[in-house]
Amino acid sequence: MTEQTLKLLRARHMGRSGGFTLIEILVVIVVIAILATLVAPNVFQNVGTAKTTTAKTQIEMLASALDAYRLDNGYYPGTQQGLQALQEIPPIDPPSNWRGPYLRKAVPLDPWGRAYLYASPGDVNPTGFDLYSYGADGQLGGEGENADVVSWL
Repeated sequence: MTEQTLKLLRARHMGRSGGFTLIEILVVIVVIAILATLVAPNVFQNVGTAKTTTAKTQIEMLASALDAYRLDNGYYPGTQQGLQALQEIPPIDPPSNWRGPYLRKAVPLDPWGRAYLYASPGDVNPTGFDLYSYGADGQLGGEGENADVVSWL
């Protein structure tokens, strides 16, 4: 190659910017969109499962605290005393041997932002307690994320 040809090639190369063409950008956007449509449903499907698992874990934690309360006092807190009896001595029929708090933090809400339902003696467990959440829909029954999460299963 002659020196004049090299100068001509350098001049052409210098005039071209190093950016992407519109077609290249559109191809990348389409690929990202396809990946998002494949991945997003799987991610959002697991959000409901995670909330149900969280509710089960919180119910087990509250059940352990209720058992500790019963060991100290000989009985579970009554329905009127509620789960708040795990955090502070109940004003209604206070037990004489309360050694709480039985939880390090306040009684949590269920993952859907509602209070857990508590009854003692329970309808399902007449010698113990019933502790449950109605799930995402907040109504009795349901399937999937709307299913009730209970302490007795």
